[in-house]
Amino acid sequence: ENNLAKFEEKAEKNLIKLCEQKMRLQEKLYEVNRKILLQERERKLDEMLDKQLEMLTPLVPICEKFKEPYKHFAAALDATRHELPIKNIHIEGDVHTYLGELGKELTITQELLTELMPSGSEESAKTLSSLKELKEVSQELDKELQRAFTQVQNLASEASKEVSLHSQQVCEESHGLEVVKGWYFD
Repeated sequence: ENNLAKFEEKAEKNLIKLCEQKMRLQEKLYEVNRKILLQERERKLDEMLDKQLEMLTPLVPICEKFKEPYKHFAAALDATRHELPIKNIHIEGDVHTYLGELGKELTITQELLTELMPSGSEESAKTLSSLKELKEVSQELDKELQRAFTQVQNLASEASKEVSLHSQQVCEESHGLEVVKGWYFD
C-alpha cells in the first residue's frame, strides 16, 4: 500500500508535469501558427503590391504629362481666387454690364419660347388641372379605403370575439363550469 501510494503520488506529479508541458507546447503551437498566418498574409500583400506596381508602372509617364498643366492650372486658380464671386462663376469685365447683357439674352429666350409653344401653356394648364383633380379623387378614395379597412378589422375582431365566447360556452356546457374554471384560474 505504501508503494502504491508513492506510485500514485509520482504518477500525479508526472501527470501534472505532462499537462504543463502540453500547455506550453500548445502555446508554442499557437504562436507558430500565428507567425505562419502572418507570414502568409504578408506574402499575399507583397504579391498584391507587386501586381499593382506592375499595372501602375506604365501609367507613370502618362501622369508626368499632366504635372506641368496641373501646376499651371493650380497657379491660375490661386491667382484668380479673389475674383471669384460667391457662386464660383468668373465674370469677365464689369458685373453690371454682364448682368445687363444676360437680362437681354433671357428676354430673347423667353420670346422665342413663347413663339414656339403658344398653345403649350394652355395644354399644360389643362393637364395640371386634370392632375389636381386626379390627385383629389385618389386622396378621397384612399381615405374611403382606410375607413373601410378599419371597419373590416373591427368586424373581424367582433366576429373573433363572438366565436371565442361561443367556444367558451360550449366548453362550459360540455365539461362543466368547475372544470373550465380550473383550466383558466389555476
